[in-house]
Order: sequence, then C-alpha cells, then structure tokens
Amino acid sequence: MASFSEGLRVQIKVVKALMIRELLTRFGRDNIGFLWIMAEPLLFAGLVGLVWSLARGPEYHGISVIAFVATGYIPLTFLRHSFGRSAKIFQSNSALLYHRQVKVLDFILVRVAIEAVGAMMAYVFAGIVLVFLGHFPIPHDVGTLVAGWAIYVVFVLAVATILAPLSEMSDVIEKLVPISVYIAIPFAGVFNMASWLPPGMREALMWSPMVSGMELMRYGLFGDLVTPYYDIPKALGVSLACLFVGLILVRRVRRTMTVS
Repeated sequence: MASFSEGLRVQIKVVKALMIRELLTRFGRDNIGFLWIMAEPLLFAGLVGLVWSLARGPEYHGISVIAFVATGYIPLTFLRHSFGRSAKIFQSNSALLYHRQVKVLDFILVRVAIEAVGAMMAYVFAGIVLVFLGHFPIPHDVGTLVAGWAIYVVFVLAVATILAPLSEMSDVIEKLVPISVYIAIPFAGVFNMASWLPPGMREALMWSPMVSGMELMRYGLFGDLVTPYYDIPKALGVSLACLFVGLILVRRVRRTMTVS
C-alpha cells in the first residue's frame, strides 16, 4: 500500500509538471496566456448563440436559446479540441519518455484535463455573465450538472485513448480525427433534447454517453423546464469498454516506440 501511495504521488507530480509544460508551450506568457483556453470556447459559443437567437428568437421549446446553445456548444468545443489534440500525441512527446516516471498515458490525460478545465472555466464564466444579462438561469441542481459533466469528460477521455494510438499506427487515422468530431455531433445531444425526438431515435441515443451527460447537465441547469432522458449504466458501460480498448492499443503502441 505504501509503494502504491508513493507511486500515485509521483504520477500526480508528473501530470502537474506536464500540464504546466503544455500550457507554456501552447500559450506562452504573453497577452492573456493560458486564459485563451477559456476564451476560445466562449467566442465560438457566443457567435453560434447569437446566430441561433437571430434565426429562432429568444426562446426555443420554452427555454433561452442563448443558454441552450452555450450549454451544448462549450462541451462540444471540449470534445473537438480533445479529439484533435490526441492525434500524434505520442510521437510529438516521445523525448519525454526518457524519464521513466513519464508514461504515454500521461500525455492523453494531460491534454484532456487541460481542455476540460478550460471548458469548465468558459461554462462558469458564460453562466455568470448571462445570468446578469437575464439569459441564463440559476442552476436547478448543481450535483446533477456536475455528474453530467463528469460522464461527458470520462467518455471523451476514453475515446481519446483510442484515437491517440490509432493515429500513431496510420496517417489516415490522423487525417480522419477532425472528421470524427462532425460525426459525433448527432450523437452528442448538442442541439436538441432527447424528449424532442421520436421514441425509437431517443432509445438508440441512450447508447451514447454524451447524450446522457448532456441531458443531466441541462436538467441540472434548467430543472423542470426540460424532461431529461438518460441511462447512466449504459453511459458508464460504453465509456469503460472504450477505455479498455484504448488501453490495449496504447500498450501495443508503446512497445513499438523508441525514445528519441
């Protein structure tokens, strides 16, 4: 038990160091620095929300259009960035494997964690600003909101562990990673609630952990204004299955890597 605790402590330090390195490499120290990780999702969500509000009016199915789009698009940008930055992640960081404490899985964990923190910051900041502007409700149930976000993050991490090693095995996969984001949109629950869909389609979407996560997040925010549909056992089961496959692929790729 003591050796496990010591190993865990070392890995936490490694992850912290890699996160600092990644932030400095990507954003530097100039201008607003790492705050760009929050600003980018805000800009995208703000522009899409503005377009939707002009096209559909201030409300959609009885809830604020701007709040609805923001709560869907910010997690979507997290997914897009996490998938995109998982491509060739081992190759670009292979020199760090000279340090035996650094594991290839750390690279995926760090990048997904950074994107998750940035998206959470953007979510909270957008919520605070929009509450004062009257376009965002006070959260109905913070616990449910956090639970939905956790399910979403776990699934994105699991898929990233699959995409990262596959992109190392084939250059074609690397080119297809950005496309995977657009393929994921219909299964992400971004621009619709499950209750708005036909029963057959709704039942099929329960196999998507992103839908369950999004439904929980929106219920945690909007409360009884929406009718959530989710299946936590299916969401966790699919996520764990993807993570298991990803870990096998990561192990296989690690055996073929050389430290440069």
